Amino acid sequence: MKNEASSSNSREESSVVDCGRRRSSCGYCKSSGRTSISHGLWSHSLTVNDYQDLLDRGWRRSGCFLYKPEMERTCCPSYTIRLKASDFVPSKEQRRVYRRMQRFSDGTLEEGKPVEHADDQNASKLTGSSVNHFVSSSGNEFSCSNKRENNAEEFIYHLSNQIDKAVHAYIESGEFPSGIQFPKAMVKLVSHAKRKLAVEGSEDLLYTSNIAFQIAATLRRTRSAERDGQQSLMSRHNAEEIDLCPKSIAEKLVFSSNQLGNISGLSIRACNGHINFYSTAKSASSDRDFPIVTLPGESGSGSQSSSAKKSSEHRQGQKRKLEIRLKRSSFDPEEYALYKRYQIKVHNDPPDRVTESSYKRFLVDTPLFFVSPSADGMVPPCGFGSFHQQYIIDGKLVAVGVVDVLPRCLSSKYLFWDPDYAFLSLGKYSALQEIGWVKENQAYCASLQYYYMGYYIHSCIKMRYKAAYYPSELLCPLHYQWVAFHIARPMLDKKKYVMLSDYASLPDGESSQSCNPESLMDLQHDENGLEDSNDVFMGEDEQMIEIESDSSDDELEPETSGLGSGATDNGDVTNVLVGLRGSRLRYKDLQRAFGPTERNYLEAQLRSYQRVVGVELSDRMVYSLG
Repeated sequence: MKNEASSSNSREESSVVDCGRRRSSCGYCKSSGRTSISHGLWSHSLTVNDYQDLLDRGWRRSGCFLYKPEMERTCCPSYTIRLKASDFVPSKEQRRVYRRMQRFSDGTLEEGKPVEHADDQNASKLTGSSVNHFVSSSGNEFSCSNKRENNAEEFIYHLSNQIDKAVHAYIESGEFPSGIQFPKAMVKLVSHAKRKLAVEGSEDLLYTSNIAFQIAATLRRTRSAERDGQQSLMSRHNAEEIDLCPKSIAEKLVFSSNQLGNISGLSIRACNGHINFYSTAKSASSDRDFPIVTLPGESGSGSQSSSAKKSSEHRQGQKRKLEIRLKRSSFDPEEYALYKRYQIKVHNDPPDRVTESSYKRFLVDTPLFFVSPSADGMVPPCGFGSFHQQYIIDGKLVAVGVVDVLPRCLSSKYLFWDPDYAFLSLGKYSALQEIGWVKENQAYCASLQYYYMGYYIHSCIKMRYKAAYYPSELLCPLHYQWVAFHIARPMLDKKKYVMLSDYASLPDGESSQSCNPESLMDLQHDENGLEDSNDVFMGEDEQMIEIESDSSDDELEPETSGLGSGATDNGDVTNVLVGLRGSRLRYKDLQRAFGPTERNYLEAQLRSYQRVVGVELSDRMVYSLG
């Protein structure tokens, strides 16, 4: 029997879905077998109000397929995560991503060579904005301090990559496990006030990184999870032999970094778990804001003049025009070509699997009815519905975000981008643009306040970057209350599946997680492990991983048992709206049409359906029997 649901607002606009349970292999933990378990709905049509309410009950869509993790049973519990745009506080790293794009537009940042995919993978997220044109302001003259800041930032980026290469070398050698996602390194400039605190002979401390502490924490969490029987990402051999002391890890990384090649003007040393970079010569001027060092690839003798020359070239470089265009979801050959290149180069998908039909099912097809804009303060200028946000630099399409604009939020679904532009951290940059878009459009639609980032999976390190957009909230999977992430995090550190509403009233002071964006720095590094999967964090950037339902694994099993999550209703299905042969009736007016056996089966289906979508939606949407 075919089961579908659709809203009863009107004959023309109604939400229609097939109901069942979905089992598939997990794209997050890569476990063997079909360990990812979720409730599924095939949606033939869906109003934006119904989908907004479904989001607030833990549902997401992939094309026309709606799914909601069965939290107690699935291998990777997934919590809906959102951010109130007006409360957003950007971190230093997120501000750095925005400045990098500004400098690139101004022509003061050289267009980098293609970065390793691991350095900019996290861009699997999205963007959102009406048609905007961003042309860099005319800053013909840069102050000396700006030149120093730009040079130092580029050099810090290089040092961070040097450490990441050392980590990768240990993964390839087998000393670090290959089955987990390590955070990306972030090197920081040591302030002048602290620069003389660690002097050895004539050397001055210039830069430092605490990546060894983050790697040690990642390995400890993985070992703990393995002991609890939750996952087996580390082999027993590796789990026992890896020294989890940050001091030992830092020494390993320093040794490997030195093997990869020296950086002219700097020496690298490990100090109590920190990786420190020292100048090998005394500074000519102790009050310099940033030390002058030889950038990689420059000759030692002419480093200073070469740097000045390069800075001068950047200052007068060609400006670039960045355009952000929001368009209704539809198939575009240019977008598909970019998507195919992204999937093959960044995610290593086999070319024969990145087909036009699978792309359409995943990112073009949508069940959402489009709602035209209005001047009554209820609908933004773009309208409500599904959209593709294009990022265009000097006429070239470099990224596309797939988003849904709904009555209370912009819901980001996926972002794909040109691998040649990974150095711009497009995943992170698109997230910042989407947050800004929500703020901007509150003037047209007062109810539009939130930015939804999909699912947050605490047990999947590469998905943690989403929480770096502060202050974010997670949805309780049982009572559908929103709980501040900094309150939920300590509980999730202990257990994968948590009734978050139990901690909703926990005072901030009782949380072990400090409440500020910089306290989430380790999460930003996790994101970087993907794009930069969108780059610094969503990097640098995140990778928004959505589950594409185009294989036999995605077939729905009938719901035959009670559902744990959200099973708080009384089981009365008499008011469920049912569609049959073109008619729409309440089940109480239809039940006599079925025999006892068929009625028992149907009522079991309706009870399961009502539990997963809620009583209100089951009374409003049409459950179609064909």
